[in-house]
Amino acid sequence: MKIAVTGKGGVGKTTLAGTLAVILSQKYKVYAIDADPDMNLAGSLGIHKPISPISKMKDLIKERTGAEPGSSFGEVFKINPTISDLPDSLSTDYDAEGNLKILVMGTVDKGGEGCVCPASVMLKAILRNLIIKKDEIVILDMEAGIEHLGRRTAEAVDVMIIVVEPGLKSLETASRIKKLATDIGIRNVVAVINKVSSKTEEKFVQEKLGEMGVEVLGSISRDDLVVRADMEGLPLTDYPDSVALQSIEKIAGNIILKENVS
Repeated sequence: MKIAVTGKGGVGKTTLAGTLAVILSQKYKVYAIDADPDMNLAGSLGIHKPISPISKMKDLIKERTGAEPGSSFGEVFKINPTISDLPDSLSTDYDAEGNLKILVMGTVDKGGEGCVCPASVMLKAILRNLIIKKDEIVILDMEAGIEHLGRRTAEAVDVMIIVVEPGLKSLETASRIKKLATDIGIRNVVAVINKVSSKTEEKFVQEKLGEMGVEVLGSISRDDLVVRADMEGLPLTDYPDSVALQSIEKIAGNIILKENVS
């Protein structure tokens, strides 16, 4: 199963993506892919050692594509580089068993970098390999623009989860993401409502999402333990009393159920 998690900045998508990855890795092999320019996924899982993003591995990019980032415009390079060995060799293990692997994609700097195509090609090729060819569960922590996903890759995504918090700005972003996801071939777009403080807030967001034609997979209550986990640099799964964790466990079950039904 291939799951992309996206939403407006600050809505909690990285916490959801990371927590889902840990929960699902208790039963399945999982790749957690950080495809957000902020690159906070590893930190949300309690991993604070430096992890070099693939987009900055200039020697590797040059080796596989034939050109390095920043090369002169018009230089010839491979658009289908060999990368099948890279997801395993470049990933960081979350646990000793190796059930959860973390891969940091990074982003392509567009200012003053010259031709950025080789790095972009490399990132998209790795994502294609993970999404289309890997049997493991893949969870993508995306930015709202989902720029890493090409059409062919997007069509292989089983579900895109838009994380929405109560508020019109978040809902406006959700509407844009829904349209973009549909345009590039993602058929199953759902939402998770985060940071819910009341039934009134939850109902308001549900109604707005219903108008967009977006199914709600579940809601997550506002929880001080999420803030505490962030302050202490630990994964939310280290806080079993967290109501947010309990909600995400239910959402994980709904995702598996939804996949089995489909």
